[in-house]
Amino acid sequence: MKRLSKKIIASIVFFIIISAVLGITIFEIRTNIIFNKIWHNLSSVFGFVFTIYIFFIGIVIFFENKNPSKTIAWLLVLFLLPIVGFIFYMLFGQNTRKKKTFKKKKDLEFKFLKSIAKNQKEILKEVKLFDNDNSLVKSKLINLLLNNSNAPFTVNNRVKVLTNGKKTFSAIIEELKKAKHHIHMEYFIIKCDDIGNKIKDILKDKAASGIKVRVIYDSVGSWRLSKDYIEELRNSGVEIYPFYPVMFPVLSRELNYRNHRKIVVIDGKVGFVGGLNIGDEYLKGSRKLGFWRDTHLKVEGEAVYSLQNIFLKDWHFVSKQFISDEVYYPKLDYCGEQLVQITSSGPDSDWEVILQAYFTMITTAEEKIWITTPYLVPDESISMALKIAALSGVDVRIIIPNKPDHYLVYWASRANIEELLKAGVKIYTYEKGFIHSKILLVDSIGASIGTANLDIRSLRINFEVNAFIYDEEFVKRLERDFIQDLKDSKEIILEEFSKRSIYNKFMESLGKLFSPLL
Repeated sequence: MKRLSKKIIASIVFFIIISAVLGITIFEIRTNIIFNKIWHNLSSVFGFVFTIYIFFIGIVIFFENKNPSKTIAWLLVLFLLPIVGFIFYMLFGQNTRKKKTFKKKKDLEFKFLKSIAKNQKEILKEVKLFDNDNSLVKSKLINLLLNNSNAPFTVNNRVKVLTNGKKTFSAIIEELKKAKHHIHMEYFIIKCDDIGNKIKDILKDKAASGIKVRVIYDSVGSWRLSKDYIEELRNSGVEIYPFYPVMFPVLSRELNYRNHRKIVVIDGKVGFVGGLNIGDEYLKGSRKLGFWRDTHLKVEGEAVYSLQNIFLKDWHFVSKQFISDEVYYPKLDYCGEQLVQITSSGPDSDWEVILQAYFTMITTAEEKIWITTPYLVPDESISMALKIAALSGVDVRIIIPNKPDHYLVYWASRANIEELLKAGVKIYTYEKGFIHSKILLVDSIGASIGTANLDIRSLRINFEVNAFIYDEEFVKRLERDFIQDLKDSKEIILEEFSKRSIYNKFMESLGKLFSPLL
């Protein structure tokens, strides 16, 4: 009887186990079927919504009035690689977001500089001040910058060329130590290295002594700047803010709408502008690129007001503080007689200011156009202007680096060389190291020096600042530097360049394909 009861119990337990397994299996099967149906439905809905969204992005791109090559490039990327294209467009291509983000920045104006520009426009309508020196470059460019950016021309100025890092940082440090009221600094890249720490210590000492110190750094360009460096400055009384922070700056060094400006203003009387960021490579060179060739300016006089104006607009954008006190625009003693205009360009401008200025300088040149640029990716208008100038007999020379610091832009630059050479443009590669200067010289009359490269990103997307100087002696000083750079460069000969390898041609084609998106 006991054996029978054990068998019955064992049978019941076995039945329960089998039933449980079967039940779980059936439940899993039914659950998987239901889940798969739900997942399938969700996937279909998501796919439909995503497709509609891509479609509307395509419509937005189509109606954004970009140049045709850029529109076609974005539409092809979205059509062929919808997910990758969607991510890229969200990161790099949204002009609608730009307009909303920077609208308030654009609307901020400083009344007295705006009124000066307005008065100068009226004067130039009545009196042709710059027509007597037979220079179309000067008269056209001054009028252009007054009208497209409200950049007043100033005469009470003394501008000094600072060739390379040693002279630049020596001059900046000397003036920082003299500061009595305020120091304003704005840089694309600030590094926590020897020169970065040296400048940090000066800023800390000045802030501790009661001087107002304000610093803006670009959040992408300076993504490696340590929190300790920033906190050390803040704890000492320095006000420091990032420009337009992004969530993942490490993903791309070329995210849109970067602040590429390099500005220092001290007491509203002395200013610095040009190509150098804050980093040891500008003094010591780098392992990859070697000697670093660059150009900066020290500005004394009324042109500093324009640098101050640009900085304070950017300061309002990052800090929400509106500063317009007269103490930041002090009365100035006699400095000199150099005619200068300083202007900015960027997503907050109604016009592509510096692009238009470059175009005007190139198209009005009669004798020579000498250019130094680390990147040679001009838009169609600048490219055509250079070719026409060369074909019409103007001496057009361009110095570019022989070594790449950004490979895609390097190959995009190389893609433009052959066509320019065929038109008679002379192109040289700098062999001594890496050349980073951004200089345009025309007819020994006009010069542009600043932060804007001769590439689409600088001229259409980034925040830039350039000084335009109309002074024969000053321009000839820059020409001497240019002639020295030619000696350290190698001319590209069309016959030799046309024999380059298939690999080089492939990489150039790849660079050119992506150049509208750079």
